[in-house]
Parts: sequence; C-alpha cells; structure tokens
Amino acid sequence: MSDLKLPHKRFRPEIEGVRTVATLLIAIYHIWFGRVSGGIDVFFVISGYLMTLSIVSRIERTGSVNFIEYFLNLTRRLLPQATIVLIFTGIFAVILLPKFEWGEIIAHMMASTFYFENWRLALDSVDYLAKDNLASPFQHFWSLSVQGQFYLIWPVLLASIYYIARNFLKTPVYKTLLSSLIIVFICSLAFSVYQTNVNQPFAYFNTFTRMWEFSIGGIFALLSPYLIFTKRLSVVLGWLGLAIIGLTGFLFPVSTVFPGYLALIPIGGVLLILIASESITIYGVNRFLSTKPLIYLGSLTYGVYLWHWPLLIYYRSYMETETVPIGDGILLLVTTFVLSMISTKLLEKPVQKIGRNQKNRELIVVLSAMLVLACSSIFSISAYIEKATASTDIVQEQDYPGAQSEKFDMKTVSYVDLIPSPSEIKTDLPEFYNDLECQSANLTEVRKCSYGVLKDFDYTLALVGGSHSGHWFPALIELAEEMNFKIDLYSHDGCRFTDEDPKGNLTKACIPWNSNLIDTLLEDPPDLVFTTSTVNKRPKVPRGFVNQWKRLEGVTTIFAIRDNPRMQEIIPVCLEQADDPLECSVPRDQAIAKETPWEVTEGIPSNVFFADLTDSFCDETTCYPVIGNIIVYRDDNHITAEYAKTLAPALKVPLQQAFDNLSKKPAQ
Repeated sequence: MSDLKLPHKRFRPEIEGVRTVATLLIAIYHIWFGRVSGGIDVFFVISGYLMTLSIVSRIERTGSVNFIEYFLNLTRRLLPQATIVLIFTGIFAVILLPKFEWGEIIAHMMASTFYFENWRLALDSVDYLAKDNLASPFQHFWSLSVQGQFYLIWPVLLASIYYIARNFLKTPVYKTLLSSLIIVFICSLAFSVYQTNVNQPFAYFNTFTRMWEFSIGGIFALLSPYLIFTKRLSVVLGWLGLAIIGLTGFLFPVSTVFPGYLALIPIGGVLLILIASESITIYGVNRFLSTKPLIYLGSLTYGVYLWHWPLLIYYRSYMETETVPIGDGILLLVTTFVLSMISTKLLEKPVQKIGRNQKNRELIVVLSAMLVLACSSIFSISAYIEKATASTDIVQEQDYPGAQSEKFDMKTVSYVDLIPSPSEIKTDLPEFYNDLECQSANLTEVRKCSYGVLKDFDYTLALVGGSHSGHWFPALIELAEEMNFKIDLYSHDGCRFTDEDPKGNLTKACIPWNSNLIDTLLEDPPDLVFTTSTVNKRPKVPRGFVNQWKRLEGVTTIFAIRDNPRMQEIIPVCLEQADDPLECSVPRDQAIAKETPWEVTEGIPSNVFFADLTDSFCDETTCYPVIGNIIVYRDDNHITAEYAKTLAPALKVPLQQAFDNLSKKPAQ
C-alpha cells in the first residue's frame, strides 16, 4: 500500500514573518488595549507544524529519534533567555511590586522555571480566593509551559506511532501517523469545546484543551505536499489569512471565549498563510512576510515575548496605572526589542554554538549551570522575602484592639506594625479553608463541617453561603464556647444563599447547590441559619435571598447579617502605596446603601432576624481600612480573619437576641 509523500523540509521565511506579526500583536494588545490578540494560538500551530516536520524528517533519515540529542537541542534554544528573564523578573518583583504580592512571586517563579505555570494559573482560575490576585509578572510563561509540555509529549507520541505502524500494524507509516493526529485533533477539540463551555478560565490554560492546536499544525505538515493552489487563489488566501490573524483580538474577547471552536479563526488564518506560501507569487503575502526586516525581527520574537510582559507589569505598578500612553508604550516596545537583541546575541547565540560534538558534555554543563542558577535565584529571593517580612515583635493584644477600640476611634490608631502583615494578608483566612473537604465551590454537592461546641450544645447555627458569609466564621468561633453553640458550615465560595443569579456572577454550580442545601436544611433544621442579607450597595434585599428564607419559614430562624462595606481599592496594596492610610478610606455613603435595605424590601418572611454591624467598619461619615491597628480587608471586600475575631463582642449582642427569641432546646 502506498504511503504519503513526505513534505520537503526547508527554511520557511514567511514563518519568521508570521512570528513577528503574532508577537507584535501580542505586545500591542497587552500594552495599549489590555486584551489578548490570539497570537498565542498562531504560535501553537506553527510549533506543531515545525515540530512534526522535524521529528518526521529525523525518523525518516535515521529510523529513530535520539531523545537525548533532541532535548539538548531544545533546551539549547529555550533555556538561556528564559533563565535570564526569570531571574530579572524575580529580582524586580520584590523591588517594584507591593508586599501583598510577594507570597505569589516564588510560587509563580517556580512554576515558570519547571514549565507548569499554565496549571498554576488554571488552578488559580477555579480558586475563588485567587480571583483578586494581581497579574503575575510570570503569567506569560503559561504559553511557554504548554509548549514545553508539548515538546515532551510530541516526539514520544510520533515515535511510538511510527514504531507501532511499522512493526506491529504493518500499515503505511505516514498515513497511520496522519490518522493518529486527526484522532488527537478531534478528541482534543471536542474536549476543548466542552471544557470552554463548562469552565472557560480553567480551559484556557489546560494543556489538553490546547493539544488540537498543535496537532492541526502537524496534520498540515503531513498534507502540505497536496495543498497546492493556483497563484491567484494563493494570493487571496494568504492576505485573507493575515487579515484574520490581525483582526481576531479586535473582533473577539479572546481571553474569555478561547480555546473552544472560536480559536479555529486565528488558526485558520495561519493555515491559509502556510497554504498560500506553498506557491511563490509576486503579490502574495509570503513575499511581504519574507522581507529581511520581518525575518530579522522573527529571530527576536522569543526574547520579545519573554521581556514585554514583566516590563509592562512593572511599568503599571510603578506608575500606578492600568493604561499606557502612546509614548510610554512605544518606549516599552523599544526597550523590549533592545533587551531581546542583547539577550539573543550575548546569551542565546553563544549557547547554540556550544558543544556540537556527539556527547555534548560542554553543553550539558552550561545548561545545568543555568538551571542551577535559576533555582538558586528562587531560593535566594524566597529567603529575602522571608527575612524582609518576618515579624520580630510579639503581638500584644492590647495594641491591636481592632473593632474593640474605644468608641472605635479609627482616626487615632498608630498605623505602626499593622497586622496582618502585607505579605501574609492573603492567607489570613478563616480556619475552615484549611479543610479541603469542607469546600463546595464549583460543586453541587452539599458538604458539612462542624465546629465550635460539638457535644452538649444549646443551639445549632448553620453558617451558609459564600465567602461573605464565611468571613464571619472567626467571630463565630470566638463566641461558640461562650454561648454554647455548634457551627455547621455549608460553604460554597463564589455563591450566596439564593435561588437567582440574574447577572451570572455566581458559580455555575451555585443555584443547584442552593437547591440541595435547602433539602439538607429541611431534613435536619438548625436553630439559626446565619447568612448575609444584602449585597454591595444594592438598595434592596435580593429577591433570591427572600425566596430561600421563605422556604425555611416555620422551620428555622434566619440570622441575616448586613454585608460589610465595600472599599474602592485593594486595601493592602493601597496601604503600601499611600502616604497616609486614611487615603484608602471611603465615604460611608459610597461604601454602603444609605437606607437599610430590608426596611424598603417587600415580602420579608416572619422567620428573619436582621443584624447590622456597619458601625464596626464606619463612623458617621467614613469607612476605614484600618481599625485598632488591624487591617480590616484582605482585598477590597473580604474581612481579614484578624479583624473578624475582634468583631465577636459586637456580633454577640444581636446573636444573643436571636437565641433568646428561640424556644431553648434541651441539652444534646
């Protein structure tokens, strides 16, 4: 049986031009538009095309893949510039970024060094607590991580298919290879479409939702000898492909809809260019893309991609802005290209010339030294952060009264040695977050964990809802033993105790979870259901809240606490940057609704007991970021666990009133 005609491996100058265009689009969209261009998808297709050609040619020539030589050549190309950018990014992160972000630096640096940054970001995307993280200066390493994983998988996959086809199936090798890549393409694309619909942020960084983009490049590499069109049609297809690549980021919100079927659009664009370039034409896009300036810039694209993102992040941090003026943006681009030229010429090119003998001993030594240098930098920066953020003073409770400050005199606090420290504030969470089995986020399953007094308690309090219910947990724990009650926790971050989500702000599992929660509460009713009664500055109680409360009318009492005031900035960052912490405060009428929402909401059922602790956050005119030397917020809306503990005395008053209204249960 005849096999496929193998493509002729040759230098494709238009590919360097495509790389240049894609890289410029990535940088331009990041700098001036704050959007994603779709250029990464172009790179994935090109990587699949070139890698498949390289491996197939190697197998055809030698009958096998020398994996040691393959990986050495790969690291020779990737490691030098990546190492210097990683070190630069880590050092300047602790110089220019707020301490609030320091805890994330080492995690992202480590993930980027070992090519799993995409999975780190994927897990962050489904972690509600990480949703307010600032953009990491290492974030762009996600695509390099996906490519790195592809470079590991692809030679093993292709070599295995080649071996099986030749020695076991006895089928035409390259037809079998093509069939296998088509299967990979179909399975990965189907998974990508499904996962993008179910959980797009997670899908965006997932290696397996991206594998079809590489495989279609491989499919084209095998079919390219058969994809020859007339010169006139090639001219049209080529320029159409370039237009598609250029307009993708403008027409589509790439970061929120890819990598599902819409990613076929920029991928179609690069395939049209590759197809058109099979026919050499005077007016074709290949002639433009093969010009010397674009080819030269194409040789710098790896460095440009590596350098542009951390420079942009540090510019935004230093200038305290999200927008970049035209002039500053041009300066950023020029700086990016200069740094890429330097790192390419002085580091990458010399390393590529090292050790081209059979054993490559010198190259192995150099590459190993670079890896050691990267790891040493991680440990050094980690040690510096630990030393710089270590607290040498013993916290004296009387110095940190928090909400128990006398008359809540918020304007006269010392603002010295505030707690939690900026580097620890992200992890200053209620203790139940340490129990993974208690988390129901993104699940419809209702999970219960019990805390407080577990035997001979007088009351059972069910703490239900999302993080704005959960951040009252430290105060409740402080009161549980004193007031002799058990806490049954039903937590679902990114959710609320509601049966409506009109704006689509909650998790997809939230409403089904709420339905299951009602069944659970009806089956085993607690004495009190502790939950939030309002959202943000909304003037009325959300209708979905009221609906849930009515379902429990006659069964249990709802303890509905008013949502805490919302601030206008991420408070730990603001406190680091402000000359006076009071600059981070917010007028009370801008942080919370002027009228009490439940007083203007109709249909409130009789089983609801309302509580309002706004005066523990604000005086008559202002809501404060620091009270009693404790930072109130760990972002712009969630209470720190340290401050929540000090709310216990204020919470005790309405909670005792609610318990007193119950007919006391016999001791359990």
